[in-house]
Amino acid sequence: SNMPRHIAIQEPQGNVAYGLAKGYKTQAYDKAPKISRRKGKQSKRTNMIRSVIREVAGFAPYEKRCMELLRVSKDKRALKYCKKKLGTHTRGKRKREELMNVIQDQKRAQAAN
Repeated sequence: SNMPRHIAIQEPQGNVAYGLAKGYKTQAYDKAPKISRRKGKQSKRTNMIRSVIREVAGFAPYEKRCMELLRVSKDKRALKYCKKKLGTHTRGKRKREELMNVIQDQKRAQAAN
């Protein structure tokens, strides 16, 4: 159980039901990593597809309004607005961050031209 061990567990002798070396001899093997460990990781393909859709479809009206709020540096109001539209505080923060990055990219593109 949870008692501290004073003697290390030994390698099983095989077919012994008592003592520190009890149990069957088994061969350890490496398991393949679970697919669930990958969940949420964005592939290059998905990223590219989403960027194309964003280019074609543009922004939703609530996103445009949030961007306007950010442009006049009303960050907190923008967060409250996003939170109301998206349902949770974390989603609101993530959306606000995404739109801030979009605005920064637009500024960079204008500076380059």
